[in-house]
Amino acid sequence: MSDRLNFLYPRCRYYGHKKPDYLVFNANLQEFAQRVTTICNLQTSGKLPPEQAYAQIQDLWQQLQQSGQHLLDID
Repeated sequence: MSDRLNFLYPRCRYYGHKKPDYLVFNANLQEFAQRVTTICNLQTSGKLPPEQAYAQIQDLWQQLQQSGQHLLDID
């Protein structure tokens, strides 16, 4: 099961400064990329309407921005 999850949801190693907030944001960024890829694949295969895919990606982007503002003090 673990191998399957690693294949479906790969995580890349973080090479930046090892601050806890940076590590958390990096994990959030990787999850964002993974979820956007899944949404795009569903839309491309016709299982998700373009408007719904756009709305979901927009929501994910807003969540990532809030995460960045909270963790990294970005204005």
